[in-house]
Parts: sequence; C-alpha cells; structure tokens
Amino acid sequence: MIKVLIVEDEPAYVEALEVALGRDGFDVHTAADGRTGVARFEALQPDVVLLDLMLPGLQGLDVLRLIREHGTTPVIVVSAKNQEADVVTALELGADDYVTKPYSARELVARIRAAARRSSPTSSGQSGLRQIGDVVLDASRYELRSGSELFPLPRKEFALLEILMSQPGQIATRASLLEEVWGYEWQESKSLDQHIRRLRRKLEHAATGPQITTVRGVGYRLDLPDDGEGRITNS
Repeated sequence: MIKVLIVEDEPAYVEALEVALGRDGFDVHTAADGRTGVARFEALQPDVVLLDLMLPGLQGLDVLRLIREHGTTPVIVVSAKNQEADVVTALELGADDYVTKPYSARELVARIRAAARRSSPTSSGQSGLRQIGDVVLDASRYELRSGSELFPLPRKEFALLEILMSQPGQIATRASLLEEVWGYEWQESKSLDQHIRRLRRKLEHAATGPQITTVRGVGYRLDLPDDGEGRITNS
C-alpha cells in the first residue's frame, strides 16, 4: 500500500483527496501546516508527499527544502500558483512534479502511482558509472560529476540523463521521456523542459562533455564531445 502524506491547509481539498485516494487504496495521512507536515514526514516516512505551497507558518518551499535534506522521497507540488516562476522554483528545489489547482483526481492518482513506482533506482542504474568525456553519472550515489564540479541529482534529472547517456547521438522523443521518467502520457511539458534546462547548466561545467541538443518538435539528443581534432569521443 502506497503511503501518502498530504500537506494542505484547505479542508475542502484535503477531504476530497482523502476520499479519492482512500478509494484507490492509498494509506492517507494529512497535515494542515508546514511545521506539522515536516514532523509527520519524519515520523511516517511516506512513499509520496503532496505539498501545497501556500501554507500557514512554514511555507511550502521551506517544507520542500527540509524534505530534500532527508533524501529523495517523491514530492508532488499541488498548488493554485501557476506562474512559470513558481513551477521553476519548485522544480529547482527538488520537486518531482507540479500540479495546478483545480486538477483531475484521476490524473493526480496516476502521477502518485508513477512517482512511487519510480522512487527506487532504475534497474539499468544498478550497474554503477556511465561516463562520456569529462561527465560521469554515478548511479550508486545519484550524482553527476561534470568537470571539476559534483552535483547531487534529483531523481527525475538522474533518470533523464541516464536515458540520454544510454543512447548518445540518438533522439529521445518528448513522449518517450515523459512515459519513461514520469510513467504515463500527459500533455503538460514544463517539468520536462525545466529538468532539461537544469541538466544543461550542470553539463556546462565539463571541458569535454556531451551537450543536450533540442530537436524541435521531436525531443532531445545527447551529442558527444570531440577530441579537439574533430573526432567524436565516448569514454
């Protein structure tokens, strides 16, 4: 049974979620403010957290920061704030997904199941290290070494980069990335775009590393570095 913690201060949303998630077999727990949410997260160790951003006391983004200090538990932000800056900030802080109110309960259930299913390392990631040029992806630590920099990767960034590094030079379609990383088909793609943007910034730290190229209308491709003489290298 998937254990879900809802951190939400609007009773109407909490009641509706408790009914919807309970009907689908989830083990549901709630917190009406940020500080209680953090305390219940630490005590319950839920499989997935649904987190509102506008909370009394400790704000949602602060709750997200504290949760991320404890590990990689999937966090789905559920908020009425729908500006791109709000989405970007939440994803930058490590949110796995972002859903705006009002939302479809059926879609939210699908996202929770997908997040829980993907909360453990991918089977291909068990093998250890992937390296291209100066870029090393460490599956055992969920880390990226890009040149002289070390970056702990949120789970979705790790999964995206692992897919791209497993098929360098080949196009990964947007649909396939959404399916493989988020677990189902959905139209909203801001999360994918922002995760790719953050990965690009991290890859820039490598002197001889791959680059993520956008193939307009199709998807993304990881282009290999060359050795300075026009020869493509794949360490």
